[in-house]
Amino acid sequence: IAFSETPEAFFREIAKDHPRGFFPRYFYGEQPYWTVVGVNNDTKEALVGEDGRVEIDKTEFTIEPFVSLGGQLVNWNDVQISQLLADNYLPVPVVNWQHEKFALATTAFADGEAGKSVLYLNYELKNTGDSPISGNLYLALRPFQVNSPWQFLNWAGGTTKIKSIRSDESLIRVNDSKVIVPLTGADAFGAAEFDEGDITAFLAKDALPERHSLNDHFGYASAALKYRFVLAPGAVKTVRLAVPFHTDKLSETQIVSDGEVPERLAAVKSFWASKINTVAFDLPPSGNRIVNTIRSNLAYILINRDGPGIQPGSRSYERSWIRDGSLTSSALLKLGVREEVHDFLNWYAGYQFESGKVPCVVDRRGPDPVPENDSHGQLIFGIYQYFLFTKDTTFLRENFSHVQHAVEYMDELVAQRMTAEYRVDDPDMRAKFGLLPESISHEGYSAKPMHSFWDDFFAIKGYKDATEIAKILGETTLTTQFAASRDRFRDNLYRSIRLSIEKENINYIPGCVELGDFDATSTAIAIYPCNELKNLPQPFAQNTFDRYFEYFSNRRNPDFEWRDYTPYEVRLIGTFLYLGQPARAHALIDFFFSDQRPAGWNHWAEVVRNGYRTPGFIGDMPHTWVGSDYISAARAMFVYEDEPDQSLVLGAGLYNDWIEKGMSVRGLPTYFGNLDYTIKQLENGITIDIGGDLQLPSGGIRIRNF
Repeated sequence: IAFSETPEAFFREIAKDHPRGFFPRYFYGEQPYWTVVGVNNDTKEALVGEDGRVEIDKTEFTIEPFVSLGGQLVNWNDVQISQLLADNYLPVPVVNWQHEKFALATTAFADGEAGKSVLYLNYELKNTGDSPISGNLYLALRPFQVNSPWQFLNWAGGTTKIKSIRSDESLIRVNDSKVIVPLTGADAFGAAEFDEGDITAFLAKDALPERHSLNDHFGYASAALKYRFVLAPGAVKTVRLAVPFHTDKLSETQIVSDGEVPERLAAVKSFWASKINTVAFDLPPSGNRIVNTIRSNLAYILINRDGPGIQPGSRSYERSWIRDGSLTSSALLKLGVREEVHDFLNWYAGYQFESGKVPCVVDRRGPDPVPENDSHGQLIFGIYQYFLFTKDTTFLRENFSHVQHAVEYMDELVAQRMTAEYRVDDPDMRAKFGLLPESISHEGYSAKPMHSFWDDFFAIKGYKDATEIAKILGETTLTTQFAASRDRFRDNLYRSIRLSIEKENINYIPGCVELGDFDATSTAIAIYPCNELKNLPQPFAQNTFDRYFEYFSNRRNPDFEWRDYTPYEVRLIGTFLYLGQPARAHALIDFFFSDQRPAGWNHWAEVVRNGYRTPGFIGDMPHTWVGSDYISAARAMFVYEDEPDQSLVLGAGLYNDWIEKGMSVRGLPTYFGNLDYTIKQLENGITIDIGGDLQLPSGGIRIRNF
């Protein structure tokens, strides 16, 4: 019974009867990794697996290379594999196979306008030996996703159905819903029903099934295109395919010819280079990875978004949260990306309920009514962030009603915790006085809602920003009202934190009232974006981050046992910069970079497990809320705004060798205009030239870490 309990179990057993590498890694109980390919603003994206398999759309089949050479069917298990991005940062992934006799480079990119875009696959097979080689390159169509079976959320991974295949001279139709266009004409094509055996059984004999079209009653057909090659030393065989993302718009979709693909690839690279090189960083080579990761994650954010909806992923998290979206919007604004933020905030604000409640998430079904009480402050924060970077008072005025209603709704929620039952001597009840009610906005409390300080810190940020918005717009009465709510809530918040510390007998800031739990990654948002560092009770705030760093340091020890972590921890890079501890921030950077899997694609999954191949749910790759947290933290290395002091802080996280060798940053957006600065080493010190179109902030410019 276990053999066929699920399709995944069924194929896992079948894989045992074949040579290793004939099936995806996940059928061998190994964690695979992947990245995303798509165009800005579209709803469809492909996944490129680390081994060279490409999932052409959500829950769809994969196209996978095999090479028949000298009687051996070479697969991912038989070669050395490496991954990179075009120019080391553009969202054009490449998977390289290195064999003793050849190299195979699989390059994927997307082109065209949203709604009519096309996935292009480029395969370059090169003879790297000293003797001629001949054989066949096979591109197999298989009923397996890149997304692994334990990716259960939203779009389940693992197997997928191939029920029918139709082939003619110009294209291949799969399930009558997807089309493959062999831009490079194949020497042969063959398809097999499941009952005839997996396509690899044919390829292992350097053969193809005889049929070109079929219906598979079981739904797990497979097929392959065949390309013969005879290559002298150094010679290259190039094969190109096109896969339209939107088959329903096929007649309107522009698909270029084989010979035009290099030109389109160059155009796509040029587009992304101009789109994401918004800030000019001129650093020593040691800074390349930091900057490349900033730029790559900016591109991934734009690819993951669907229309105006900013989303943290293309599969498991293909939904738009205001939590992720507001923080990602802030990261985009820090890099000068404005239009997409403008569209997102206007779109999301339109889903605010009549009560003023801001939905936690919006997806294809509409707004989710589940109460997550961080949402209201986050919408206000996002709106104010847009103004701070653009000075667009028209936008602020157009969205002021959303701000006002969100504040009114927060006031109503707070009033629920200011009744007589919360004024009693019971410390648990008194600690909840004047807070927002319990919610599940923090995933750690999804099993049971808690009075989460995560919610409350975003509430105080919402109250603060709403007060400033009302002041800017000349809303005198509402400015006074919002300020009163702000001050009252701040008093209640810090009273609650102190009471929670006392009743739990702890020496750090807890994650929620009920548990006294330690969660520095959650508490970090009190420092950024909520800018409450100067108000956090000491020594408890410092103890929180000292304790985190102790655990972090232990985790770097190979003998220390840990299971997994979420790379949301990258936000603590910024935390330590705000705390004036750059050495700790640098230690975190080194550690988190070591968990970019694979390193060449410059991103993180939502979960990192101890052991590179340890299987388990890891969320999306790339997970671009993690990416946006990294962008904001990395930007703080160069500059950040101290909101309470109304000052700009420069250089808080710069490395010594950058300062010694010289560096510059140009066009870096701030609340006060675009910043340029150059650092040069002199015999008896350094010079810092500061320029740009800055308006000097009232609190001045402060230089740290020198």
